Amino acid sequence: MQKTAAWPLACIYAALIIYASLYPFEGWRSQGVDWTAFLWAPWPRYWTGFDVLSNVLGYAPIGFIVALALRRSAIHSPAVPLALLMSSMLSLGMESLQLFLPARVPSNVDWGLNTFGALIGASSAWTLERFGFLDRWSRFRANWFWPDAKGSLVLLALWPVALLFPAPVPLGLGQVLERAEDALALSLQDTPWLDWLPVREVELQPLLPVYEALCVTLGLLMPCFLAFSLIRHLHQKCIAWILILGLGVGVTGLSAALTYGPLHAWDWINAPVQLALVMAAMVSIPLMWMKEKTLQVLALVGLVLQLTMLNNASASAYFSLTLHNWEQGQFIRFHGLIQWLGWLWPFVLVAYLMIRLSSPMPTKMSR
Repeated sequence: MQKTAAWPLACIYAALIIYASLYPFEGWRSQGVDWTAFLWAPWPRYWTGFDVLSNVLGYAPIGFIVALALRRSAIHSPAVPLALLMSSMLSLGMESLQLFLPARVPSNVDWGLNTFGALIGASSAWTLERFGFLDRWSRFRANWFWPDAKGSLVLLALWPVALLFPAPVPLGLGQVLERAEDALALSLQDTPWLDWLPVREVELQPLLPVYEALCVTLGLLMPCFLAFSLIRHLHQKCIAWILILGLGVGVTGLSAALTYGPLHAWDWINAPVQLALVMAAMVSIPLMWMKEKTLQVLALVGLVLQLTMLNNASASAYFSLTLHNWEQGQFIRFHGLIQWLGWLWPFVLVAYLMIRLSSPMPTKMSR
């Protein structure tokens, strides 16, 4: 079976669909309605072009990815019909479960539009495969990346998306301890378990400028560690280095523009951040000559150091207010999914690096 990153991406995208379809996951109850009733219901009286577009485009990627994964696997079956069936059944399951959520309204039109979107995506994958475009990607991947790079590629693809979530420290993903403690205390309020929570003797303090610069540096180095460990040749690593630095700065600026307004897109580039960007650019250059295991060890050490510093620091009250306003646009931000990516991406990377370091080193003939 040919190794492909399409299956992990398909699982991730399916999880995103489940999250978006069943959010906010509360108020579950039977409403005394047959689960098939929505299939035969008349078309809704009110709907908008945005509803149609979002339902079609929401399922087009999963149809594309599943069809691609089937084409790249040793599963001898028609990729387009099977991808369409799997995507349609996923949509049907989500619409059926929405019957138990008072905040959601199941619709046969949504199911039909989702299925149509999956058909567009699967057909696009077949067309690209038929005319050789996907073979070009396969050749590109074989020329650029080691065969076992699919996990790293998925994490690299998710990194810019995770950066869209505003962070107290630029490029400082995973600063969750303070909010997790507050959420846990709130959930245990008026229960005897509240007394079990540890109480801090000293309140968390904001990062000093030197530690802020170090966290930003490590935040930009993490994707460099990851990319350099899976890319084959030096000139390719130089291209990846430019892309990563550009993406890190560009997406962080976009996040600031979405959060604070276009006029404040670059306000986050203060003196410590400027120093950190220069340091990250310089330090990442010698990393291009290091071996895969060395890069993974350095990435794990740097990630643990960054998470320790970030989660022993507090966010400013101004940022907390801004974050509250940001979270109000839940539909635009896919019901908080970007927020979860911003929180969890570094912890998933820690787990991935530990798994990689504990596994035997695969033989790379061209190394």
